[in-house]
This record gives sequence, C-alpha cells and structure tokens, in this order.
Amino acid sequence: MHALNKNRPLRRVMLASATTVSGIVLLLALKPHTGPTVITDSAAPAPSSSASATPGATAGSGTASGSGSGKSGKSGSASTGTKTVTGNTVQTRWGPVQVRVTVRSGKITDVTAVQYPQDNPRDQQINSYALPQLRSEALAAQSASIDTVSGATYTSEGYQQSLQSALDSAGL
Repeated sequence: MHALNKNRPLRRVMLASATTVSGIVLLLALKPHTGPTVITDSAAPAPSSSASATPGATAGSGTASGSGSGKSGKSGSASTGTKTVTGNTVQTRWGPVQVRVTVRSGKITDVTAVQYPQDNPRDQQINSYALPQLRSEALAAQSASIDTVSGATYTSEGYQQSLQSALDSAGL
C-alpha cells in the first residue's frame, strides 16, 4: 500500500503539512552573512589614481565593497629616520582591514595587520596563511603593488588599500 493512497486524504494532508513545516524551519535556520557596511568620512583622502596604485584598489573594480576610512597615525624619531604609520581602515565584505607600516630610511622594514576579519573560524583559517604571505610580498615589493592571495581576495584588497594609504602618509 502506497503512503499517498487516494483513499487516505488525511494522510496526504499531514504529510504535506509536515513537509512544508520542515522546509520553513530549514529556511529560517539559515543565517546569511550581514551585508557590507559602507563607512563614509569626508576627511578621508580620495584613493590614489597614480600608476603605482594596484588594480584592485580602483573604484571601478567592484571587488572591494567599502571605502577607506579611519585615521592614519604617525610616530617615529627624526634622528633615526624611522616612521611608523597606520593606514586607513578599509571596510571589506567580511570585516575591517588596517595595516601599520614601519619605514626606515625610505625602505619598508615592517608591515603589521592591525585589524583584520577574525569573527569566525573560517576567517581565522584564511588569515592565518594570507596575512604572512601579504606581509612578505609587501616587504619584498617595497610598495602596495602586491599579488592577491587566492582564497583571501577581500582581505588582500583591503590590505593593499590600507598599505597604500599608509605609504602615502609616510611619503613613499
């Protein structure tokens, strides 16, 4: 005997109701990621359009969902020629990215990610391999013209934009 027998309409109604309720519960259980937050700051400098800007940093690329904002901090000693500059905070799809750069005698000597997405285990996994790779590429290139890390596109582009703003603030 088949479960959807025409002689048993109540059984069909109960089965259809249970299926509908299960489907609704599954749909409501899905937790979509929050949409991108765009932070605007009238005091923030416009993105650089010079030849040294990275292709991912252009406004028309459509890959980064936020604009740079935040404050750039500078510290250092004039006698040693060392400057430490913090770049703008760049809001990406998965969270803010901000970079601090140390420059000595016109050369980048250190790059540190001050802020980066780390809200869930997947963010932590991605950034555990992406941030060291971005740092080493920035030190090798001595500029913000670095490659995007596969699997960490949004973090890479935010890193590049924040690094470029820090280098601009440092005068490089």
